[in-house]
Amino acid sequence: MAILTRRLAALVLLLLVFRPAAAQEAAPLEYSVKAAFLYNFTKFVEWPPSAFEERGSLRLCVFGDDPFGKSLQTVVAGEQVQGRPITLLRIDSLGDPRLCHILFLSRTETERFPAILAAVRGAPVLTVGEAPGILEKGAGVNFVLKEGKVRFEINQTAVEGHGLKMSSKLLRLATRVIPERGTPP
Repeated sequence: MAILTRRLAALVLLLLVFRPAAAQEAAPLEYSVKAAFLYNFTKFVEWPPSAFEERGSLRLCVFGDDPFGKSLQTVVAGEQVQGRPITLLRIDSLGDPRLCHILFLSRTETERFPAILAAVRGAPVLTVGEAPGILEKGAGVNFVLKEGKVRFEINQTAVEGHGLKMSSKLLRLATRVIPERGTPP
């Protein structure tokens, strides 16, 4: 009985010691998946020709704290979309977020969402966030965790309000679309 108690205590100790490491590994995996989604959004969103300078790159911006580490840079390195290289920019002030084609709004910027979204209103910018309620505030895409998996929701009205066209394939993959599927925008 004493041996069983010691083994059980050792197992509990091991779980307590290694549990934080497992939690730390989950966050990078989550953001590796989000990085892959961001890259793939570039393939299923159509920007108006006026959104690009001649031979200009597609600019993917991360606003606020960068939760991706190296994963986003790794995913987009050397990639092109419609003959345009992808440029990754990290920005931490409003400046001119209209210079971005995709603007990822870090969770740390929740308080500033309304001002950031107002700054890009009407511009051909796909705004992507990861906070509850951001779609209702006017973001185009929101990442959510469902059953431990990264998924996304789409505010089709907001996307179209920015002059962007989103592939029906992407809309079908979303867990939620505003307005609801089958409802005219």
